Amino acid sequence: MEYVSVKTLHVTCVVVSISLFLLRGALQGLGRPWRNSRVLLVAPHVVDTVLLASALWLCWIIGQYPFVQGWLTAKVLALVLYILLGRVALGRSTPAARRWPAFALALLCVGYIVGVALTHSPTWGRF
Repeated sequence: MEYVSVKTLHVTCVVVSISLFLLRGALQGLGRPWRNSRVLLVAPHVVDTVLLASALWLCWIIGQYPFVQGWLTAKVLALVLYILLGRVALGRSTPAARRWPAFALALLCVGYIVGVALTHSPTWGRF
């Protein structure tokens, strides 16, 4: 596959992954039993696996790697924070008072990751 095809796959997975996170967060906030849906339990793992694989493939194609280039390092670190916050936001045992702040902070992480991806700069090219 060429760069454009892999990037299209990657961006599509980003949109689907964020959409699934928003859907699960909204259903949780509404008190709906989304964990009873096999699709909502399995699909995020499948999509995120393809997302990660396409990210690694893009790194290989462009010859830029995390912990070598600052912008990719920033994306990886923000991704780890997003995963941790997402676990808190969607966790069964998380008190309701902690879910919404974690959900909002996770979405801020996603926004930051997208900004870094678009600018190839950990500061979005501002400094």
